[in-house]
Amino acid sequence: MTAVVEKSQHAEVPLTLAEAPPKTLGVLDQGAFWANLGVSLLGFSGAVSLIAPSTSLPALTFAAAIAAAVVGSLIGTAMVGLAAVPGARTGAPSMVLLRGLFGARLSYVPTVLNIVQMLGWGTFELVVIAGGAEAIFGDALPRWAWVVLAGVITTALTIRPLGAVRILRRYVTAGVVVAMVVLSIAVFSRGPSLPTGSWTGFPAAVDYVIALSVSWVPVAADYARHSRSSRAAFAGAVGGYTIAQVACLVLGVGALALVGNDANKVWDPFVTPLWLGIFFGVLVLREVDQSFANVYSAAVSVQNLRPLADRRVLSVVIGLITTVLAITVTLDDYMAFLAMIGSVFVPMFAVLVVDYFLLSGRTRWNTSATAPSRPLMLLPWLLGFAAYWLITPPSAISWWASVWNGARDLIGFTPRPWMSAALAAFLVAGLVTLLLAPFRRASAGSVKED
Repeated sequence: MTAVVEKSQHAEVPLTLAEAPPKTLGVLDQGAFWANLGVSLLGFSGAVSLIAPSTSLPALTFAAAIAAAVVGSLIGTAMVGLAAVPGARTGAPSMVLLRGLFGARLSYVPTVLNIVQMLGWGTFELVVIAGGAEAIFGDALPRWAWVVLAGVITTALTIRPLGAVRILRRYVTAGVVVAMVVLSIAVFSRGPSLPTGSWTGFPAAVDYVIALSVSWVPVAADYARHSRSSRAAFAGAVGGYTIAQVACLVLGVGALALVGNDANKVWDPFVTPLWLGIFFGVLVLREVDQSFANVYSAAVSVQNLRPLADRRVLSVVIGLITTVLAITVTLDDYMAFLAMIGSVFVPMFAVLVVDYFLLSGRTRWNTSATAPSRPLMLLPWLLGFAAYWLITPPSAISWWASVWNGARDLIGFTPRPWMSAALAAFLVAGLVTLLLAPFRRASAGSVKED
């Protein structure tokens, strides 16, 4: 009996989709994993975008920024948690799960988009890790060397992903908690304060925070499929990620607020520059779990296209691609990238939730390679995508902004400052999915009669 338990605890992700996934992750494993993903150096740097989510809107007050961090995190992580539940119940990774929503063939569309997303996120994470390492060690190594080192570690972790999750829970999480506490003392002991701002940009800031979270929606099932229960999957994702992301954003806002602080207060005596460097270094090293999750999920997504492909080979190839990209790109288009993620995956998630939870889709969910196409399900997804861009502030990409400005003029629509693009996309996609339910049942009935 002991040998069986030991083998179960050390079971790993199957190499192909032809094998059943082991159910070894408890709520603590998943809570620690999602908490580590919620603490990101991109989150710290994202405090600028949280306070000023658009050039067309005034900057937020300190209170408005913190409130946006909390509200956006709760909404976004609830989406991640709900997206994890079907994965825990079916044992299918995220993109395979979408076969039940769109059909096997049509699931290739979101699969390709998700692979592009994961490549982008993996690239950004390696860039951030290299930047953090340069900030700590200066010119000890060239930037490209830090990128390559981070890429090698990232790829190594993807070879045994469940083992990596267990390592995060046992060793890394404690170090991250201590680092966050020490850095928070360092920042807030100086009494950070923002200049007078406004609540006008609050909805746009909430959208930004939702986008930070919702980028994980299309990969949540990749890890929840190994959960011991759907409750553990939901609680681990929502609890771990919400607490960590809010703490990360609040710390980032506090650090940014120090720029305009004239109190000239001194640091706590315990927090010396050496201590700060050490604990910042912990967060830089921990950032590898973000790149690991992105590369691993990209590999699992490819398996929806090629079910018998070895995930280890795919991980190595994808790790190499992200490393090469990270050597050549910058973070200039980070906000535009996040907006695109939100516009694509928030409405898709709404269609999934309504069909799976409200329309009893869980009783007939077909994740086989022969799952029939459901083209009608693309309509609410596309309408939700359109709703997002009709409301969201102008894009940094000029031609894209022109397209949607023209669409607004054509239908005579003017977005209001209180409108949330993410919530509008979710509501439109969800409501259209509900409205289409009778037509889908009628179609299914006619097929049976034939």
